[in-house]
Amino acid sequence: MLKKTAMRQYWRVQQSQTLISMAFWVTTLTLLTWPYVSWRFDATEDMFGISMTYWGLMSIGVFVILCVLLIGWMYDVIFSLWRAHQSVIQERNPYTTYMLNGPVGAVLAQTNEILKRLSNEDEEILKHTEFVDRWLEWNGQQELWKRTIDGLTEVMGENDPVMLHIDNKGES
Repeated sequence: MLKKTAMRQYWRVQQSQTLISMAFWVTTLTLLTWPYVSWRFDATEDMFGISMTYWGLMSIGVFVILCVLLIGWMYDVIFSLWRAHQSVIQERNPYTTYMLNGPVGAVLAQTNEILKRLSNEDEEILKHTEFVDRWLEWNGQQELWKRTIDGLTEVMGENDPVMLHIDNKGES
């Protein structure tokens, strides 16, 4: 329970980081820029009852926000850099290439078993199901599947959840 609460707080910090970061950027760049442009804004004059100093600071802040949004738009629309980034993430993720997570493996194992039983001894289908069996066996020896069995046991309250390609101890 403590671990989940800590992770939730960590996630909240990450989510608010974007807005806080934007506020820091705007404040920092506005105050760094102000000494160079302050001479253009007469502090003794008002516009709509607001000192020209504040109008100058607000205009710099709005300019910074627009620059950040423009860079974000260019990153997304013109350069499409996020697409390449997502491709690299997918290529590095073993669960999109050769590893299976526990629930998907359980469904694949059941489907493979049904296919074997319905194959009528078709050699091509049996060759395919043997490959899937070897793949599932290998995945069954990985830590994620062992944790899946432990999690199922914890959630369901059963000592021996039925998972093909995994024995009672979580090992193939």
